[in-house]
This record gives sequence, structure tokens and C-alpha cells, in this order.
Amino acid sequence: MWKRGAAEGAAGEAGPTRVAEPWQAPSVVEQQLYEAKTRHDWAAYLDVLAGEYLYRLASRPWLDANPGRIPARLQPVWRPEVQGWCAAVYTEAMLPAPIDDPVFISESLDAYARSWSPQDPPWLAVNPGSPCEAYFPASQSLCALWQQHADRVDHVCQHGTLRTLWVGGPRTGPVARGLACGALLCVNNGHYWNSLGHGHGYNDERRALDRWWGVTTREKWQQYQEELLTNEMSSPVWEFALGLRHSLAQDFGGQVETAHWRQAAERVLRKRVATATIELTPDGVTRTEGPSEEEVEWQIDGVKRLIGRITRYEARFRADGLLPEGRFVRSVAAWDYGRASNMARFGLGARFCSLEEAEAAVLRAGRVSTVSYRSWEDFSAAYILGRCLHFDEEEFGSWYEEMLTAHRVLTTDPESPWLTLPFRAGDSG
Repeated sequence: MWKRGAAEGAAGEAGPTRVAEPWQAPSVVEQQLYEAKTRHDWAAYLDVLAGEYLYRLASRPWLDANPGRIPARLQPVWRPEVQGWCAAVYTEAMLPAPIDDPVFISESLDAYARSWSPQDPPWLAVNPGSPCEAYFPASQSLCALWQQHADRVDHVCQHGTLRTLWVGGPRTGPVARGLACGALLCVNNGHYWNSLGHGHGYNDERRALDRWWGVTTREKWQQYQEELLTNEMSSPVWEFALGLRHSLAQDFGGQVETAHWRQAAERVLRKRVATATIELTPDGVTRTEGPSEEEVEWQIDGVKRLIGRITRYEARFRADGLLPEGRFVRSVAAWDYGRASNMARFGLGARFCSLEEAEAAVLRAGRVSTVSYRSWEDFSAAYILGRCLHFDEEEFGSWYEEMLTAHRVLTTDPESPWLTLPFRAGDSG
């Protein structure tokens, strides 16, 4: 039914897997595959595969010329372990560093089971050439077995789970810190927090960038990456309201009552109206009229409503442990900076940038975050408030609950970068 691969000598040879030196699996997934293989527990091996994306090589020019499609035929590779042609697939942590071409695309075990045809290679090779490799004949009956394992898995990719690359991704240093700024979304989506790699594959990364961001070109990716890193993507009204409260707290040395905050916002906005201004320009004297009285009242009402929303979100944050008592969010720039960390990964997966460009953007995301915030918890509350102001509409639904779950994972899991990495270089761990 299967063959265990080169690490065990001749294909089909009995006995446990032997490796000359201890092998460090790149992630828990490959460790589980290796352990299942060592026990000859192929049912467990397939269960692990059924919960993961499986990647295969593809021609980037072909994908670009056929948008929305994937190659139907699986490219054969000769493997001496089975003395036959195989379709090679890899778990994510086994992938090499991204290059321009070829690229990797991903599918589930379920998809392979449904689409395998007699014209495809007769063997499925999983992580060939590694200690956790395995080879499965691809007959119709065995594809049905793969389907049974796939049917037992609720979904591919573990949403709400911290995933770490043990090998192949930074776990210390400034790049790791920049990647950790995007960890809330990584945990929510079940991505490796410290990966600068292929994402869910070339096609899926391009599709996601188009769907969520409208990014279909390198130039648009560059524009959005820069706007996120300079905190120009989020609403300036949010920053105005939060910055005003922070100034009031510094001036008066304590808590700022909501009524006082609203009154101060109204005073500041009315002062901005004043009268028309006169400017000297190369074209001569220009008279600039301020907003009308009706527009000013509309702005004031909008900011007052925003202050109410922020106050209610922060009260919920304190009740759920996101904010300590007496603390408040000073800026939601973290919402942009955390997304900038992930935008770098998205751009690399979609090949809108190089690995070097993605790493540079991640480094900047880490730097600007540590300038604006004091701790991972401080950063997290700001990121979540920005996300809620943008998406949640005070429903405290999935947009909030997902981030609350991710926050709790990142502040409690012993492997979390928020517990193993200091927020600022030089701080104690």
C-alpha cells in the first residue's frame, strides 16, 4: 500500500526508520508525520495530511496566462525509492525559499483524492527526500481511502492556533519581532507566525490580495505597503480622537471623562473652522473657504459618536482582559503596522516583491511598532480596536471574538513570540 522511502533502505524493508543524526523537524506537522511513519501508523499519517495544505510546483507563466485555473495534470518526477513516477507534494514547512519561477500552488488531500486521474503518475510522494517522506500508490480504491481521511477533518488549516516554524523561520531578532507584529492575524488564519514564504500558494495569495485589497499589480502592492507602514491607511479621525484624549490625560494627569473628551473635541473642531484663509501661491492670491456651519456640526456629531464607540469598546476590552483597568488605547496605528507585517508576506507569496523587499518591510513594521507602543499587550489592544472600528460596528461578533481568541493564545502559549521575544530590543524577555 505504501513505501517508507530512502531513509529506511530498500523500499518496503521492515524495521523502524533510521536516521544517521537526530533530525529536527521544521514544524510540529512534520514531527507528527515522522512519528506516525516510525510507528508504521499510516492512518495517523494520512490524518495529519488531511488537515494540511499540500504544495506542488507549477509554472508561473502558465498560471499567469490562465488566471483562476490550476494545471490539471500532475507533473511526474522519478523517485528511486519506488522505482516509478510520482506526483511530489510537500507540507508547507518543507518548502524552499521563494524564487521568481517556478512557484508553488496548494491543494488539500481531499482535492487530490477527487481529481486524480489514470493519466496522473501512479504514486503520490509526500515530502520526498526527507525523513518524514512517504509514498502512496494512487489507485482508485486508495484515493477513496484518502477521501475517508479527508472527510474526518473539519477543515484544512487550524484557525485560532499558534503555528511556529522550528526550522526555516526566524524566532529571535528584529525580523522575528517584525513578523510577530502580524501574529494576531496569523493565529486567526492558522498561518506560521514566523514564515516569510509561500502563504497558501501563488494562486491563492493573488486571489486573496485581489479580493480583500484590490491589489493586482506590484505598483498597487507597493503603494499599500507604504501607506500601512506610515499609518496612512486607517481613518485620521480615529487618530485625532485618540490623540486628543492622550493629550488631555497628559495635561490633567489622570483619567479623562467621556463628557470632557467630547467637549474638548467640539472646541478643537470649532476652532479649526474660523474664517477663510488667504494663501500666496505661484498663481497669485488664493482664498480658501472653511467648511460650512452645517459641515462643522456634522463633523462634531460624528466625532462624538466615535468617542462613544471607543469608550464602549474599551470597556469590553477591560472586561475581557485585553486592557488593564485604568488604561486606554492611545493610537490605533498598530492596526496598520500589524497589517503591514502581513502585507509583506502576501506580496511575497503573490510575487509582487522579492524576499529581500518583504524582509525590509517586516523590519520597518517592527521598528515603527516599538516606537509607538510599550508592550505586546499595548500593541494588541490598539490593533484590535482598529480592526473593530473598521469592521465590527459594535456587534462584538466574529471580527472581535476572533482577535480576542488570538490575543489569549499569544499571551498564554509558551511558544508564543509575545512571550519569548521582548517587545523592544534590549528589554528583558
